[in-house]
Amino acid sequence: MSALLAIVGMNLSNVLFVFPTQGVGRRYAHVVLRKADIDLSKRAGELTDDEVERVVTIMQNPRQYKIPDWFLNRQKDVKDGKYSQVLANGLDNKLREDLERLKKIRAHRGLRHFWGLRVRGQHTKTTGRRGRTVGVSKKK
Repeated sequence: MSALLAIVGMNLSNVLFVFPTQGVGRRYAHVVLRKADIDLSKRAGELTDDEVERVVTIMQNPRQYKIPDWFLNRQKDVKDGKYSQVLANGLDNKLREDLERLKKIRAHRGLRHFWGLRVRGQHTKTTGRRGRTVGVSKKK
């Protein structure tokens, strides 16, 4: 097996549990490797095909391997009400769908996203000014 290893659409080298994939942080990667019975000090190129397959199946079906629901990044999905771990491009798609839904139902959060303003209650009087600058004109 080569030193570069492709898992869920990303190439990995060096230490395995530093996953660069969206939706997979250090903690989730650590849990997946524990469930797959893989030594954490192994390098990515040292994994066998069987171990890689185990990691991929656990990452794609975490609930079957008893990873708790509170650990997953998509809880009680709006459409189907299921718990899941969304990875890579799926994460971008879900986020875009959520924002589109919020805009469609004219929710406050959706409107703030649409207007390009702060969404989480921050003050906007002085900070976060971006866009067009207004020049100062001299009195005649």
